[in-house]
Amino acid sequence: MNRAAIYSRVSTEDQAKEGFSLGAQKDRLRAYCQAKGWEIAGEYVDEGHSGRDTKRPAYQRMFEEKDNWDTVLVIKMDRIHRNSKNFMEMMDDLKKWGKEFSSMQESLDTSTAMGRFVMDIIQRIAQLESEQIGERVYMGMKQKALTVGGPLGGNIPFGYVYKDGGLHIDEKESKGVKLIFEEYLSGRTSKQIANLLNSKGLRSRSGGKWYGMTISRILKNPSYCGYMEWDGILQRGDHQAILEVSMFNEVQREIVRRIRKPYQKYDPRQIEEEEAVESSVGASETA
Repeated sequence: MNRAAIYSRVSTEDQAKEGFSLGAQKDRLRAYCQAKGWEIAGEYVDEGHSGRDTKRPAYQRMFEEKDNWDTVLVIKMDRIHRNSKNFMEMMDDLKKWGKEFSSMQESLDTSTAMGRFVMDIIQRIAQLESEQIGERVYMGMKQKALTVGGPLGGNIPFGYVYKDGGLHIDEKESKGVKLIFEEYLSGRTSKQIANLLNSKGLRSRSGGKWYGMTISRILKNPSYCGYMEWDGILQRGDHQAILEVSMFNEVQREIVRRIRKPYQKYDPRQIEEEEAVESSVGASETA
């Protein structure tokens, strides 16, 4: 009897699509196995994961347990991959292990050259759709950054918490932010500030030690003076600032002043961002 590993996946972008719910996928896959007389050797479910890469816990576990099954069964090919290269690498591994792949909606014989060719075309179409979705998300976020402002995903800056749809000051962490900026202006380096925080027993948000690179990122983040930056777009945010704009700009000037090696490579965009903050802030203060 053929032993099937049934795999189902739904990403955030799929949540609203009819027929792509995890429950619907599993029910149809189970019914398919029953109709074919296959034994279900394992059920592997990834919820909220994109099909663009292979860093999915259930996907990884399924292949770690490859000795338990003979065939990978999915409801549709794009449920397991939305990247043609990753899909073909998976197919090569399955062939090497003597395993099979089956998709309910695309009935293809992957043992023939034509079957593999058609499957590759389908995968490339799935990848195109995935990339187009990514482009639309990017454009939507860019438009929000240009018009609305506010958080656009990513990590919440140290010193803030996210609630009720926006950033709010964390009183305890904000004291650490002020200390970082004050110590930098007093002459300490990012590494020295990290050592100071560690010696005081102050921990980063993750509960770990502070490092100079983390301090450097905080010193260059305009969120602390009430601005939001995304992909080179700078806008005044709707959150409360921890620092005065003048203090933030003073730190940016000090960062530039400390660049003593003209032959060393620095990201000029950091300096441009600093100038943009000063320009934007100056305009708003004189308005």
